[in-house]
Amino acid sequence: MPIALAYPFADRWLVQNSRADRVPSHGTTLFGSSYAIDFVPVDADGRTAPITLASLIRPEPPERFPGFGLPVLAPVSGTIVAAHDAEPDHAAYRGLPSVGYALTQRRRLAAGWPALAGNHVFVATGDGVIVALCHLRHGSAAVVPGTRVDTGDVVGTCGNSGNSTEPHLHVQAIDRRDVEHARAVPMTFAGTVPRSGQVVVG
Repeated sequence: MPIALAYPFADRWLVQNSRADRVPSHGTTLFGSSYAIDFVPVDADGRTAPITLASLIRPEPPERFPGFGLPVLAPVSGTIVAAHDAEPDHAAYRGLPSVGYALTQRRRLAAGWPALAGNHVFVATGDGVIVALCHLRHGSAAVVPGTRVDTGDVVGTCGNSGNSTEPHLHVQAIDRRDVEHARAVPMTFAGTVPRSGQVVVG
């Protein structure tokens, strides 16, 4: 049965890699990610950072993107059972740089969950489900393990850590804290499963 979540943000965010379009949503079942979803912050016109010739040929600082540093909110009430924010925010990769970055994917996969998730927090719900919020900004965690949060509380900010080509938020729900052996739990947001390409407002 899906876990009902609120959107973990305000403002406008673009949906990517939704289970409404395919399962597994990210092309793998590893780390309980079958139903994971990505949200990319966009401006009023539904765009991230403007595409320029420079952005097509070289990496970009994450600060160029409108979502970098936006608040990330708890999508459900619960208790924080993990909070990690020591990973650096790396450059964003679009155009040709994204090809080179994709070629290093196997190395990050071999390094395991921390290399993929980057900075993250885990919210444990009362029914045993863990909700993971990933790719947070370096040093932005506003909670520590044991913190009790209510839906809508700030837990960190959007960053570009881990396996990420531009600032965005990766959300997934799993049935246990041990990510390597966890099974995916499907999620709904505001009662629906948004599709990839849809712009949603938190």
